[in-house]
Amino acid sequence: MELKDLQPAAGSRKARKRLGRGPASGTGKTAGRGMNGQHSRAGGGKRAGFEGGQTPLARRLPKLPGFTNINHTEYVPVNVSRLEEKFEAGATVDGESLVAAGIIKHADALVKVLGDGEITKALTVKVDKVSASAQKKIEAAGGKVELPC
Repeated sequence: MELKDLQPAAGSRKARKRLGRGPASGTGKTAGRGMNGQHSRAGGGKRAGFEGGQTPLARRLPKLPGFTNINHTEYVPVNVSRLEEKFEAGATVDGESLVAAGIIKHADALVKVLGDGEITKALTVKVDKVSASAQKKIEAAGGKVELPC
């Protein structure tokens, strides 16, 4: 076998359709485009997403999903298990002490204490919000919750 003997498998190659090459070709004259109308002309047809002059779906929908509630308040969550591991018994938990312990980044951030985990130390918690389960656990350990700070 030589290089000149190589050829594609039978039926794997198909000749392209030669349009507008006379009436005998089967695709002469109108070249398969029909008689008149938008699609028969050069540059004819509609762009993707065109809806006949109606405002397209892509423009009727909002630019971004959902919406942002302008009255939403974001709290930094802190679980009682973190208070247990970072604070000694009798300590006061507030913004400055949470920053010093490395739990939050900014002392003026709004903090909500959540009830995940267990607490055995009596702590005085002075934060913006405390969940009901966290308050029960803190008070059961002998601590107290002062709201708001």
